[in-house]
Amino acid sequence: MSTFPWLKGHGTENDFVILPDPDGSLHGELDADLVRFLCDRHAGLGADGVLRVIQGDKQSYVEDGGDWFMDYRNADGSIAEMCGNGVRVFVKYLADAGLIDDKPVRVGTRAGIKEVSQNDDGTLTVDMGEPTLPGPAGIVVEANGHQWPAVHVDMGNPHAVAFVDNLGEPGNLCDQPTWSPTSAFPHGVNVEFVVRRDAHDVQMRVHERGSGETRSCGTGTCAVTVAAARQARDELPVTYRVGVPGGDVSVTWRADNHLELTGPAVLHARGDFDRAWLPA
Repeated sequence: MSTFPWLKGHGTENDFVILPDPDGSLHGELDADLVRFLCDRHAGLGADGVLRVIQGDKQSYVEDGGDWFMDYRNADGSIAEMCGNGVRVFVKYLADAGLIDDKPVRVGTRAGIKEVSQNDDGTLTVDMGEPTLPGPAGIVVEANGHQWPAVHVDMGNPHAVAFVDNLGEPGNLCDQPTWSPTSAFPHGVNVEFVVRRDAHDVQMRVHERGSGETRSCGTGTCAVTVAAARQARDELPVTYRVGVPGGDVSVTWRADNHLELTGPAVLHARGDFDRAWLPA
């Protein structure tokens, strides 16, 4: 097919190109060059990543693809395990397209099944699963000539969370912060810089591996909640308001150790793309 459909959407301004591909045949293995081109903010459509929509029983990436499988790619074309903002946008698309009803939907990801519910106020809530803190101890991240201790929180993808005095200290987060020991994150890491606004209210910036600084990171807001709650020695359940440059979300760390992420999802553009427009 010489053309293919696309949509644009965002969750707290973490934006994505959505590629409907129900039986997985339209885009095959989804070429990394195509992903990079679509995400290019000057030559393409512009996005932090691509969400390909495949029926759960038509994908071959994981054992359980759920009701629908979210094939998520970073802006640089690399594969990512999970995206908390992306999965809300993914389900918003499914609902608006009439592909699901108002019951919770099981979304397959490379980080396992994520159950997503639609709320009466238009927000969506994602069961993000259980966090792990694999270590090692003594991780240090560096940006803009400054260093901070960081905690490793894994939400299906790796995060290094550092508390700072103000969010300007890390400087330009388009550049990848470094970390030591380098062996802690052999496949790269999302790095969150955090300040407390109140007892259960934090603000963050993030550098996402493969995308640079983004306006929000769903798994990152969960990792930050875990790090902040542990630092404050909060008892579970506990709910944090997490501010990001693109808005605010709510994260609840439940008594059963699961994290629930609640926030908005918006679809704002659609069209058809002609493959003839791709660079040679």
